[in-house]
Amino acid sequence: MRLIALAAALLISTAAQAQDVERLAGAATSPLAAAVAVPPGYTTYYISGATAAVSNTSAPKGSFESFGDITTQTRSVLDNLKGTLTKLGLTFGDVVQAHVFMTPDPSKNGEIDFAAMNKVWLTEFGTATQPNKPARATVKVAGLASSGLLVEIEFVAVKKVAAK
Repeated sequence: MRLIALAAALLISTAAQAQDVERLAGAATSPLAAAVAVPPGYTTYYISGATAAVSNTSAPKGSFESFGDITTQTRSVLDNLKGTLTKLGLTFGDVVQAHVFMTPDPSKNGEIDFAAMNKVWLTEFGTATQPNKPARATVKVAGLASSGLLVEIEFVAVKKVAAK
């Protein structure tokens, strides 16, 4: 019932501002929006998952040491995604949804380092210069495409269609 009320509130507020993407804020310190509504008139971009680049070429190939800790990997992934967004004429402010996949960190007794990932995340989302936060899900997974990876992130972004 609460979800229906939220959806109705988003639809009503979206209709009032049919020009803008509507973001329902979560807690002030939250790294994500509780919900995002995109009105007609936007192009949607589905941006494939990105992983970290090798940061230490002297470490064994495919090792956690070769890609770095979660802070290093998250920064690398966001930089990679920023490059893709830029090529599309988009910014982090255009991201409306994200999926974050994290693997167990052997240096954290097999737990994910959610706090460290969020700390890097918040350098790009919810800042004074870029206040927009996307809706987001974070999932702990058994593994990613290459061993040594701790995080993969994919985005959905939107851009207003230019008036003709």
